[in-house]
Amino acid sequence: MEGSTFYHTSVLLKEAVDGLAIKPDGVYVDATFGGGGHSREILRQLGDKGKLIAFDHDADAWRNKPDDERLVPVTENFRYIRRFLRLHGISEVDGILADLGVSSYQFDTGERGFSIRFDGPLDMRMDQRAEKNAAEVIKTYTEPQLHKMFEQYGEVRNARQLARHIVTNRGKMQLNDISSLKALVSPVMKGNPNRYLAQLFQALRIEVNDEMGALHEFLEEGTKCLKSGGRLSIITFHSLEDRIVKQFIKKGNQEEDKRDPFGRTENEWVLKPVNAKPVEPTEEETKNNPRARSARLRVAEKI
Repeated sequence: MEGSTFYHTSVLLKEAVDGLAIKPDGVYVDATFGGGGHSREILRQLGDKGKLIAFDHDADAWRNKPDDERLVPVTENFRYIRRFLRLHGISEVDGILADLGVSSYQFDTGERGFSIRFDGPLDMRMDQRAEKNAAEVIKTYTEPQLHKMFEQYGEVRNARQLARHIVTNRGKMQLNDISSLKALVSPVMKGNPNRYLAQLFQALRIEVNDEMGALHEFLEEGTKCLKSGGRLSIITFHSLEDRIVKQFIKKGNQEEDKRDPFGRTENEWVLKPVNAKPVEPTEEETKNNPRARSARLRVAEKI
């Protein structure tokens, strides 16, 4: 099991770590340990006095933990970054990296329920300690809740029709596994079936794991942990995530521009983008790893 290939091929590995501008004696956070590829590269660039705190709430991820005393593992969601850094006596760090993609291992392990390619339980929990899974969402959410979820998180073309169909017909089958969900939704699928199911599964996964709520919280709490001049390096995989990261870098935690009594903007800028545009994978990387093609890297520096 040695090596990150067991679990996940890290996307934009060099670009994301280079974005941190690592100091050998610095303190860094890998907020999404996953297969450990980014962590290994950060550790490679750190000196003996450097430190890396790595977060991952998926217990399977820690099968890849390197034996390195400079690495501090935290088995929690990255939304709690500030709390757990404080517990380890750390108030500020030099850089934070996050890869928001689902790992190849999670997609390729049928019993986790993330992939349309396998039959398995309707689960999709990143953290197996969590109570809510995909089956519960499908069985208990109201029609408006399902409609909003499929439309916002999956950009499903006929989200309203899909929600109505599920609520009308879900009492007719057990709905505990992926094959039963596919059978339930097949009469209303539009366009390419695999693409349609991928969008539906994405919406369910995001909802089950509160990925958007966790991302907002992580960005706010993580930025507070950065030193002045510290770097934030974030890889996103769909437009919804990328938009949140882009807006946060632009406005900090402000949902809207603050204005003084004369109508002038008076925001306190917290971050400045390092690159004018997001960094995208090279043709060679997408050829070798097709899952990389939607990846976007944004790097920002704390002012």
